[in-house]
Amino acid sequence: MGDDGLHKAPWMRDTFKDMSEDLAEAEAEGKRLMVLVEQRGCLYCKKMHEDVFSQDEIARMLSEDFFVVQVNMFGDVDVTDFDGTTLPEKDMVRKWGLLFTPTILFFPIDVDEGVSAAAAAVASMPGAFSKSTTLDLLNWILAEGYSGEETFQKYHARMIGERSK
Repeated sequence: MGDDGLHKAPWMRDTFKDMSEDLAEAEAEGKRLMVLVEQRGCLYCKKMHEDVFSQDEIARMLSEDFFVVQVNMFGDVDVTDFDGTTLPEKDMVRKWGLLFTPTILFFPIDVDEGVSAAAAAVASMPGAFSKSTTLDLLNWILAEGYSGEETFQKYHARMIGERSK
């Protein structure tokens, strides 16, 4: 736990929370930008950290393939959106229209100038999900499945079927 009451993991990045800078740094490292919105005392955040993110395969992917920036749903640290707007975390989360924690936003490799993170996100995961759902979503994002014909739900169902063989 950090001083802010949020869970901390070695794969999280301590940045200035400038989405454009974070995206550029993620791209320079060959990683995908992922924003993890959480709040103090969130039971579902705790579940994700203890039961899902701690799984070896998922922790490895988060460390090796994703550039993870944590945002506090009720925090006061300034966040600069892709569109140039700078607001405290709590106001930025409201601007993005996020209501639940945890919520994970995933971004494409390139984001058009002037676009808000809410519009730029290629996928979001609101709430706590199982290891298999989370793992499938991470893999679908890395494979840029959002650009193809197979929706995440169909991809996930196909992966469940393949694992059951």
